[in-house]
Amino acid sequence: MKLPQLKIGQLIPRYPIVQGGMAVRVSTSSLAAAVANAGGIGVIGASGMGVDELRDEIRTARRLSTGIIGVNIMFAIRDFAIMAHAAMEEKIDVIFTGAGFSRDIFGWGKESGTPIVSIVSTGKMASIAERCGAAAVVAEGTEAGGHLGTNHSIFEILIDIKKSVKIPVIAAGGITDGFGVAQMLKLGADGVQMATRFVLSKECAVADSFKQMYLNAQAEDVVLVESPVGMPGRALRNPFVDKLLLDCQPKPEKCLKCLKQCSKKYCIMEVLENSRIGKVDEGLVFCGQNVYKIKEILSVPDIFSNILAEVESVS
Repeated sequence: MKLPQLKIGQLIPRYPIVQGGMAVRVSTSSLAAAVANAGGIGVIGASGMGVDELRDEIRTARRLSTGIIGVNIMFAIRDFAIMAHAAMEEKIDVIFTGAGFSRDIFGWGKESGTPIVSIVSTGKMASIAERCGAAAVVAEGTEAGGHLGTNHSIFEILIDIKKSVKIPVIAAGGITDGFGVAQMLKLGADGVQMATRFVLSKECAVADSFKQMYLNAQAEDVVLVESPVGMPGRALRNPFVDKLLLDCQPKPEKCLKCLKQCSKKYCIMEVLENSRIGKVDEGLVFCGQNVYKIKEILSVPDIFSNILAEVESVS
């Protein structure tokens, strides 16, 4: 099977593969630059960073790569506008945004010449994004990791979204290898977004114990949890999640006021950071539904080589 050309605004990556922008320092400059160098679109997860930290990450990624670098910014964070403007001032190539919907960002993007890609889960929202000026949309199904905007499979929503818009549609959710990529392309996707697979890369900066949880995962370990953001999240079972499912998790001792709206059931930023630095028993380890299918840590170039070979083997 031949890979199609993905065009987002004036951006054309060598391969139609976007690395999902995972928040709270899971997707940083080292990973984004490696993916960009391999021919995909590397994405820094801005949510959970400070504005100066984001600027530094973008500049570092630029030093490490001449490829396409984007950022992912959750609309749910309080500093959404500040972070978006900072990224644009740093001449980021593209901004991906989800966990809510901003109309304003399309105007900001037009002024700065920055293409905006909305993460959506219905044809209706894809159509609204297109009318607002989105350069493309990510169709994210329930198989995805982290915060979820739907309980419908990517196999259901992709067809609906493709019928609803003329802009490129990037499929996301549960894609772990080249065979999954080929499956999405055959269904009409113009490209794919993969996040969980890139956590198990040498270039991803999370703690070894975080990656080990992925490697040890079985299908039954992947569960849905309630997030203070107001959306369900997909994560791996661990002592913290077991407490959360019983509603006996530790309450936050302080509030960082990082979200526009928060249930204060627990501090999402604290537990995600715990996992990132290796305190996995006290944290939330977000993952995609098919994490258990990935059984090795590879370099980003090797991940791309495997994906490309698998896609090519599909008739």
